Amino acid sequence: MPVYEYQHVKEACPLGNVFEVTQSTHESPLTQCPNCGGPVRKLISRSNISTPKTNSELRDLGFTKLVRRDDGVYENVTARDGESKVMLGDKPETLPNLEKTIRD
Repeated sequence: MPVYEYQHVKEACPLGNVFEVTQSTHESPLTQCPNCGGPVRKLISRSNISTPKTNSELRDLGFTKLVRRDDGVYENVTARDGESKVMLGDKPETLPNLEKTIRD
């Protein structure tokens, strides 16, 4: 569930002037502080979404990226040492070794 920030309109309480609340996206925004009952307003917060931009970043994060080159032929653009750069749909030995990338 998302975390939303709220700010006290008047005096702050022990939660602080700005506090966070975990709420469902279906819940209405708070109008009162859950601690002191004072009026609050919802803040617009900056979100941080970091997405990998290069094939090497994808590989370093444990992803495998396949690019279709022909019917049943794929290029593994994130191939690691010992992995085939070309994957053929009918040859399972060309599949990447996922045990190297999948961890608990």
